[in-house]
This record gives sequence, structure tokens and C-alpha cells, in this order.
Amino acid sequence: MKNVTKGLLVLAIALGFESYSASAQIYVNIRPPRPTYVRVEAPSPRHVWIDEEWEPRGNSYVFVGGHWAEPPQQGRTWSQGRWSHGSRGHSWQQGHWQEPRGHGRGHGNGHGNGHGNGHGHH
Repeated sequence: MKNVTKGLLVLAIALGFESYSASAQIYVNIRPPRPTYVRVEAPSPRHVWIDEEWEPRGNSYVFVGGHWAEPPQQGRTWSQGRWSHGSRGHSWQQGHWQEPRGHGRGHGNGHGNGHGNGHGHH
């Protein structure tokens, strides 16, 4: 019984570390290069262009932008992600869908018109 309890404790600690590391912010000294790509035609008028977007993987970022996405709810707009720089280095602040103006809690920055211009912020 002692070994089972000890094993469960070790498993709980390991899962705790993994969930902590999954939510930890990644900092890089040099921003990864943004790939060049061609914007294809929208699949429908409802789709919104997601321009520059990066996803943390391991200790770096992987480009996942340059694609069309349909808003999860009608009227939502895409608020573009951005790079921020602090004392620890560069980190990516992920883009997100925001409520239509006048709805929700007003956390949007007003810049998400849902139309990427194909130019990143470097």
C-alpha cells in the first residue's frame, strides 16, 4: 500500500510539473524568422485571414499563421497576436477571437478587424 501511495504522489508531482511547463511563457533572444507564403483565396465570405501567429513548442516557437479560419461565433473578430520584448527576451502574445463591440466584457484592443495585411511586426 505504501508503494501505491508513493507512486501516486510521484505521478501527481510529475503531472503538476508538466501542466506548469505547458502554461509557462517561452522567451527567445532572437525572434524566429517569419516564413514567406502566398495568401490563397478565402473558402467563404465568413472566413477571416489569420496572418502572423506563433505557437510555443518546446523551448521555441513554430509558425502557424497564414491561414483562413471561420470565427467561432458570428460577429467575432480576430485580434492579431504580437511580439513583446521584456528583460527576459521576446515572447509571443497569441491572437484571439473577440466579441463584437458592445458585447462581452470589453477586453479587445479594437485592432482586430479580421483582415490581415500580410505584413508582420518584427
